[in-house]
Amino acid sequence: MKKSTIAWIIVGVVVLLLIGFVVGSYNSFVTLNQNVNSGWSEVENQYQRQADLIPNLVSVVSSSVGVETKFVKDVIAERTSWQSAQTQLEKDTAGQQLNNGITALVSAVSENYPVLQANQQYTALTDELSGTQNRITVARGRYITSIQAYNTAIKVFPGNIIAGMFGFSEKQYYQAAEGAMNTPQLGTGTLP
Repeated sequence: MKKSTIAWIIVGVVVLLLIGFVVGSYNSFVTLNQNVNSGWSEVENQYQRQADLIPNLVSVVSSSVGVETKFVKDVIAERTSWQSAQTQLEKDTAGQQLNNGITALVSAVSENYPVLQANQQYTALTDELSGTQNRITVARGRYITSIQAYNTAIKVFPGNIIAGMFGFSEKQYYQAAEGAMNTPQLGTGTLP
C-alpha cells in the first residue's frame, strides 16, 4: 500500500474515533441531565403523596376532635400553597412548611387527645405521613447526587469542551430557602 493511502486510513480512523467520542459524551450528558430531572420529579412525587394524605388526616382529626382547629386550617393552607407553587424552590419551600405544619398538628393532637392516638385510622395516617417525610428526604438526597454526577461530567476535561459546544450548563444544587430551617409557628399551640 502507498504511504498516502495508509495516512488517509489513519486520519479516517482518528476522525471516526473523535466522532464516536463526541457522540458518546453527548449521550452521556443527556442521560445525566435526565437523571437530574427525574430526581426532582421524584421529590415532587413524594410531596404530592404527602399532600394527598392531608384531607384524610384532617377528616380523622376533625371528626374525632369535633372542631376544626387553627392547626388544621394552617395545614390545609400550606397544602394549597404547595399545590399553587410554580418553581422548584417555591414547591420545596412550601413542602417544608407543610412538613412542619403536619408535625405541629400531630404533636398537638397527640398531647391533647390521647384517645385519638388509639384511633387506628389516625395512627395509620401519621405513620404514612412520617414515611412520606422520610421518602422526601431520600428523594432530595438522590436529586443532589444526580446533580453532582452531572456537574462533574460537564466540568472535567475533555467533557467540558463537548458540554460547552452543546450548551450543557451547570445545575444548581438543592439549597434550603432562607429561614426554612426555622419551624414555623402554626396554630395556637393548643387544641380546644
